Amino acid sequence: MARVVVVGGGYAGLATAGRLAKTGHDVTLLERSEALGGALGSVSAEGYTWDAGPSTTLLPAVLRDLFRKTGRPLERELDLVPLETVRTHRFIDGTELALPGGSRSAQLRAVEELAPGQGQGWLDHVAAYTDDWEVLRRHYLEEPWERGALPRELGSLLDSRETLHRRLRRTFKDERLRDVAAHPFVADGHETRNVPAWMGLVAYLEQRFGAWTVPGGMARIGEVLAARMLTRGVDVRLGTRVEDVVVRGGRAVAVRTDHGEVDADVVVCAIDPRRLPTLAGLVERTMPAIPPVVCHVGLTGDVPDLPHELVLHGDPVLVVRTGGQAPEGGAAWTIHGRGRLAEDLLRALARHRIDVRAQVVTRIDRSPRDLVEAWGGSPLGVLWQGRSTVHRRLGPDTPVPGVYAAGAHSTPGSGLPFVGLSAALVAQRVGPA
Repeated sequence: MARVVVVGGGYAGLATAGRLAKTGHDVTLLERSEALGGALGSVSAEGYTWDAGPSTTLLPAVLRDLFRKTGRPLERELDLVPLETVRTHRFIDGTELALPGGSRSAQLRAVEELAPGQGQGWLDHVAAYTDDWEVLRRHYLEEPWERGALPRELGSLLDSRETLHRRLRRTFKDERLRDVAAHPFVADGHETRNVPAWMGLVAYLEQRFGAWTVPGGMARIGEVLAARMLTRGVDVRLGTRVEDVVVRGGRAVAVRTDHGEVDADVVVCAIDPRRLPTLAGLVERTMPAIPPVVCHVGLTGDVPDLPHELVLHGDPVLVVRTGGQAPEGGAAWTIHGRGRLAEDLLRALARHRIDVRAQVVTRIDRSPRDLVEAWGGSPLGVLWQGRSTVHRRLGPDTPVPGVYAAGAHSTPGSGLPFVGLSAALVAQRVGPA
């Protein structure tokens, strides 16, 4: 049995701690705030509640595997339901695309309706990622890998010079389809000229597996996992600020906190490694992807009937999520903004003829800095700065013996699926007690 200290009580920390505790290790989870969950939490005011972070997930099998490997199956704890539409895109010219998930034929019909004659081109674009996904899944996302000895086909894929921007420009003459394919990366703060083309496989995941959500809010996942820490006997210490990893004799032996040292045989960094001086120098050539400007609004009265997620293209790009919890007769929306935000988000929204300013009961505004400070880092992980970025991350191993890394900063993509897979990799690396 190893003494494992997990740094960070967000989704990555909870997933890693649960897996390692279930395999017999003595696990301590350290979280600087007074609550677990991190970005996988909620925000509430005056009877309204909003998801603080993600409102959907891809690859539901990752969540199901986590719940099964840490205790009760997911179906006994939560309802995870598929969404017919991944998101709805509204373009500058007024046209609209409701992008279905989990179905090639449904996407073909939707794209044909938007751009006659281009539906098959969209399907061909998505299908081109099939082999990329299989290579990444088998050699990188589901099995621990050796940084200096990558399988040939994986190394060739990761070192490809093609960017997502170049591929989309070559594939689609219709700018609207380029916007649809690029959106997951634009929404996370990336410039597609710096994103490797193979990351476009997100479109493949959306088409094949669809988007899923939890009625009542995705924060329910964090709540259930937090409760599972007690079931698994994890020593959870809230309000504990981690200062660094303690290294003696060439390996990690403890974690130094503002309350003293916590002995460890294994340390898992489930936060931005820049916050730990021992690891910060190892990732100094990377930058975090910055969260968007966020506005949570509680509305009353007759509000526009919008889909669960509406993307309003232009500059700025606005994203409206309507799935919050509200009192009867109300609605809870979250608006994200990216780009040239020279005015209030609700005023910018009104320019798209969605004006709810007179119906606001309450609102909570969060700047990117507010979010980073609240969460102790960016849940969007590392900013893409070209193909070399993937090699500059840590995880699941690190150069410091006894230290492992999980979370958005240790994966090629943000979101619950990639983060959940990173936790599983760390658990495989550490092994059972």
